[in-house]
Amino acid sequence: MTGTQAHYENGRYYDQAYRRRRHDVRFYTDLALESGGPVLELGVGTGRVALTIAKAGIGVVGIEPMEPMLEQARQRVGRLPHSARGRIELRQGDLMRLRLRRKFPLVIAPFNVWMHLYTREEIERGFATVRHHLGPGGRFAFDVLLPDPVSLARVPSKQYRGGEVPHPRDGVRYRYSEYFSYDHATQIETVVMDFEHPVKKDQSFCTPLTQRQFFPAELEALLHYNGFEVESHTSDFDGGPITAATESQVIIARARRSTP
Repeated sequence: MTGTQAHYENGRYYDQAYRRRRHDVRFYTDLALESGGPVLELGVGTGRVALTIAKAGIGVVGIEPMEPMLEQARQRVGRLPHSARGRIELRQGDLMRLRLRRKFPLVIAPFNVWMHLYTREEIERGFATVRHHLGPGGRFAFDVLLPDPVSLARVPSKQYRGGEVPHPRDGVRYRYSEYFSYDHATQIETVVMDFEHPVKKDQSFCTPLTQRQFFPAELEALLHYNGFEVESHTSDFDGGPITAATESQVIIARARRSTP
């Protein structure tokens, strides 16, 4: 699916777009410190979370399917102090098929990674990967967006304009806008990010992003029937209850000893 990969084909732009996103990094770093490490991160991206965990003194194995993201992560790791650099191991791989010969006290999948598992079968394979790599008493922590009824009801043909966005591929400031569409049967929302060149219209381009929406009760049921018990299911990394104003659902779960 194009919308699974397109948003992750330029690691430099990804870092630029999310350079101010820090509220989740502290959350995952605190969990890593509690666990004592090492940590398995599924969907390590450009290392936004992993680098901070490594700098805090905890080892991280980061798995990422997209080579452009890994390349950006490698460059960032190379700029770390030697001690922290040695705590990060980066691997290219698919989280649905990953089978390392290691167990971890903590497995994490930050920043909507689970929203790129679209079907029941893919979700089940993802949870199987987590269970395979969790050590005794280990924890699985991840976050996904809370479905927004307003966003899901948007008219697909309506353009939602943003400001101007500089793109690192050529340094040009593009006019940025978004289009939204939602498939009620599959629960998949597609956001098309439109970059309009200010002068050369033939150099304008679009980037699709497809994300599976998870409603809270549905997510808890999926965890339960895939062998997990939920330790906490909270709002926006602050530990509060989920409300209409919640942006992200934050879940910490443990594998049950036996699956019903």
